[in-house]
Amino acid sequence: MTIQLSKSPIGLDGIPAAETVLSHVDGQQGELIIAGNRVADLAAGTGFEGVTARLWSAATKRSVSEADVRASLGAARQRAFARLPELLAATSGMSIIDGFRAAIAALRAEPGLGDEAAIVGACPVIAGALVQRARGAQPIAPNPDLTHAADTLRMVRGDTPAEGEVAALDTYLVTVSDHGMNASTFAARVVASTQADLFAAITAGYCALTGPLHGGAPEPVLEMLNAIGTRENIAHWVDAALGRGERLMGFGHRIYRVRDPRADVLKAAIERLAGSGADLPFASEVEGYIRQALRQKNPERVLDTNVEFFTAILLDALKIPRQAFTPIFAVARAAGWTAHAREQQRTGRLIRPSSAYIGPKP
Repeated sequence: MTIQLSKSPIGLDGIPAAETVLSHVDGQQGELIIAGNRVADLAAGTGFEGVTARLWSAATKRSVSEADVRASLGAARQRAFARLPELLAATSGMSIIDGFRAAIAALRAEPGLGDEAAIVGACPVIAGALVQRARGAQPIAPNPDLTHAADTLRMVRGDTPAEGEVAALDTYLVTVSDHGMNASTFAARVVASTQADLFAAITAGYCALTGPLHGGAPEPVLEMLNAIGTRENIAHWVDAALGRGERLMGFGHRIYRVRDPRADVLKAAIERLAGSGADLPFASEVEGYIRQALRQKNPERVLDTNVEFFTAILLDALKIPRQAFTPIFAVARAAGWTAHAREQQRTGRLIRPSSAYIGPKP
């Protein structure tokens, strides 16, 4: 018996799953547009509250100002801190990454506070509490008068960050706030398409984010840099790894066929962190050699630097524990997840793709 296979690409490559005004990824040109603006322009002139306001306004077709977002996120951080005992009840014995998942799943609607703000505001409070618990310390109360980036660093590190550090994290939060129909956003939209609430959709998004093929690669980038160790060892280590057929973390992307535009935005942010402890010259030499080696090994396949390479260096320079990298990614991407979930609920239909059955028939 012959089974007729579907001609649709496996993995849904190139198949539009929704119409959106939130973000667009042009893999051929290496361009990312978020709410009508190039990511480099947003990172240069718009803080996290500003880009969140643009995303929420576009998703709901209701005007949301940057001041509104800043006030609502400040209030949401306070509400989340008051509920920490309840949110952390199911996280005992878990890693920071897994504990964050359990705590996010425990979020619920807050009276007088929009669900979007309740979720985005809670993320850094939960991440900070889990980091402090891992250190044997008590959670640090949020300060609603600070920006989201400044308060996030305070709660995670337990100190008062310098202005340059806050600016660097703010650039990161803006840069990764949204990125088209990536796996976690698609997961959030699938759940939202069932008309489940925002909390269920964002929990699904975070679960997808934890996979090493999506948001879980920055920590291995640092492990790679540590393994290389010195400039003299770059060529030997990289050539040996490629000879063994190993994947070099921080290079290649499912969509981009040229350099990931977010990589340069984050590299510039690291350059502005003078005296941060980040060895950018060494990392740049590693990056340059790997790009050259990949071109020689696979001339027909473009494998260029992606966002995770410089994400790892930036977050490490900001003294954020490696186990918290994925939750900090979620602090930023929650803005995009909530916007996409609202847009899906408002304009979409139940997402229910077909499959190509290749098994036996009776």
